[in-house]
Amino acid sequence: MKILILCTGNSCRSQMAQGFLQSLDKNIEVHSAGTEPADQINQTAVKVMHETGIDIGQNKPQSVDKYLNDEWDYVITVCDNANETCPVFIGKVKNRLHMGFEDPSKFKGTDMQIMSDFRRIRDEIRIAFYKFYNDLLA
Repeated sequence: MKILILCTGNSCRSQMAQGFLQSLDKNIEVHSAGTEPADQINQTAVKVMHETGIDIGQNKPQSVDKYLNDEWDYVITVCDNANETCPVFIGKVKNRLHMGFEDPSKFKGTDMQIMSDFRRIRDEIRIAFYKFYNDLLA
């Protein structure tokens, strides 16, 4: 099973989704990428994932271009922008899904408010990908 998770910057949502999905089943090959990859992974995303026991701190944002010629069982977009600008894959994609989540890197407020919003999005991603795994992969 080979899965690609896409968002715009590949610094928050897709990285969290990759971490959760990979933690559910080590036999699944999970990658994440962005249509406009950031320079580095969002450190608040790293912190909130660490709270769940998942380390995404060594991950690096990747461009979707790296994966366009590959074959995928699933390509999953996790933001509306990536869904709208998802490139045409030259390789084969068996299933394309969209699971939209707010971009936590855009949240404003105090550090406590931002952490709370990141945790909310993290938990939404965890629930959605756990359901995806149980309903379609397990």
